[in-house]
Amino acid sequence: MDLTYLPTDTKIAFGWTAGDDLEKRHIFLYKYIYMPISKKLIKYLDSNKARYEIVKHKTVYTAYDKAATLKVKPKLIGKTLVIKTDSDLALVLIPGNKNLDKNKFKKVVSDWQKKQGLKPIKKLDFISEKAMKNKFKGMKIGAVPPFGDLWKLPTFVDRSLINQPKIIVNTGDYNNSIKIKSSFLKKLILGMVIGNFTQIKK
Repeated sequence: MDLTYLPTDTKIAFGWTAGDDLEKRHIFLYKYIYMPISKKLIKYLDSNKARYEIVKHKTVYTAYDKAATLKVKPKLIGKTLVIKTDSDLALVLIPGNKNLDKNKFKKVVSDWQKKQGLKPIKKLDFISEKAMKNKFKGMKIGAVPPFGDLWKLPTFVDRSLINQPKIIVNTGDYNNSIKIKSSFLKKLILGMVIGNFTQIKK
């Protein structure tokens, strides 16, 4: 990681001099001050010793735009949906080239709840932007990270996405994403539920 661009006056303001821990201080500044990524997210990833890469890109609002910008296939881009299941919320991660199949997803959630001794859900829908802003403070609409543990929510991931070796997911803003191995994502998100609940976009 090239951190030489950090301004000299910033180093002086922090009273930095040459030393063994200088690079660590640079990394701290890079992550917590210069990068517009939630401190909560970075802390979650680092405390879990996550192996990930922050990918900077131009402002994008859709998975397809992100794929085009990064020159990768849409099936490698994970888009996070926030779904209301009866009175509860869930994060749903699906590939950029597919849409959520509500009927299939409803069955996956109901089967998951049965295993926990809960009743099957009766209805599900996308939450409103107002509700999303209240629940995911500091996160941009349409850019919520797929780490349900951050909000004590279950995370459902479509099998066609998690079967890819590496995927790119949201960070909470429109100019940065995270590239991570799917195998590590499985270990990182506790209780991840994997299922088949998408359909190819028409």
